[in-house]
Amino acid sequence: MKTFYELQEGLNDPNIFKAFFLAGGPGSGKSFVVGKTTGGTGLKIVNSDDVFEKYLKDAGFEMDMTTSKAELQQEPRDKLRDRAKVVTKMKQDNYVDGRLGLVIDGTGADYDKIVRQSIGLKQLGYDTHMIYVNTSLDVALDRNSKRERKVSTSIATKSWKDVQSNLGKFSQHFRRNMIVVDNNEVLEDDGTLFNDVLRQIKPLLKRKVTSPSANAWIEMEMKRRGITRKPKGF
Repeated sequence: MKTFYELQEGLNDPNIFKAFFLAGGPGSGKSFVVGKTTGGTGLKIVNSDDVFEKYLKDAGFEMDMTTSKAELQQEPRDKLRDRAKVVTKMKQDNYVDGRLGLVIDGTGADYDKIVRQSIGLKQLGYDTHMIYVNTSLDVALDRNSKRERKVSTSIATKSWKDVQSNLGKFSQHFRRNMIVVDNNEVLEDDGTLFNDVLRQIKPLLKRKVTSPSANAWIEMEMKRRGITRKPKGF
């Protein structure tokens, strides 16, 4: 027989029906910033790069994409990347099935892809948001050069330009649900930036979910599990 807690698991997970998209090119520090500011929120981080890097290390592949050795490994490396994307997509689908809160970590270079995902999640009842981590090109290139898995200057530059070109469009789509973070000069051990981001994230997490789709799903799950008390935020 299931315990009372097990009956409520999922429904009472913190910040269900909340999704945050990340944007920022190589060297922006977006993953570091969000990792430092979303801990303890219950948001599930979805990032194919984490899986991809593990596959690379397990296979003994070169992590520095600028070397000649890395160029020779491109074909098998691309297969590992595709595999990582499939595994990450399955993980994200499982999270969405339970309507768990999400942090979808990507560069933000593909505006249409992010908007399609955002619209799809909204149709399920999610509130969707964006955290856009902004840096100058010089800062992004300098940080990219110091990363374990660095990419070429040309790739990093193109990614930075693509993400920058989408800033205005992201602002139009996410509107009041968009946070722009200036990560140019703040040192990684300086808590000022993280506190500022937290101050902006918390009200978005606390905002009551009002989507009819979300409330219909909640009521269906409550009935199915025999729960009479709605979860917080609804």
